[in-house]
Amino acid sequence: MKNLATSFVVFLLIGLLVLIRTFESQLFYDPLLLFFKTDHTINALPILDYSKLYLGLTFRFLLNTLISLAILWFVFKNKKVLKFSVLLYVMFFIICVGFFTFFIVVYSDGPHQPLFYVRRFLIQPLMLFLLVPAFYFFGNAPSLKK
Repeated sequence: MKNLATSFVVFLLIGLLVLIRTFESQLFYDPLLLFFKTDHTINALPILDYSKLYLGLTFRFLLNTLISLAILWFVFKNKKVLKFSVLLYVMFFIICVGFFTFFIVVYSDGPHQPLFYVRRFLIQPLMLFLLVPAFYFFGNAPSLKK
């Protein structure tokens, strides 16, 4: 029963991540969504409201992070995993926002591919896809069980 309940909660949390992605244009200010659907390799960046952009980016990252941390908790039920994950997410956010700012300022006229990928790391829960297998492996590795 416990595993079934945990699986159901994890499934619901993944559903929340899907809903965030589905309604991203309604929930967040991000003119780069439309920009990257065009031929962004030859166009300059659109006019951006930087405060709204960073607020939306931070809010979306925070939502994805909280849901991802909840998934990690329900999958592993380990405080060390959760604390380490929080630290990784904070460091990841600081580094990515720094690169994001750098690419907006320095490469406003192009090329936009680095901006595209850094932004993608910030707005999608990609860290979750790295952390779940990593923690699973390290938790089940025979050499670590000694």
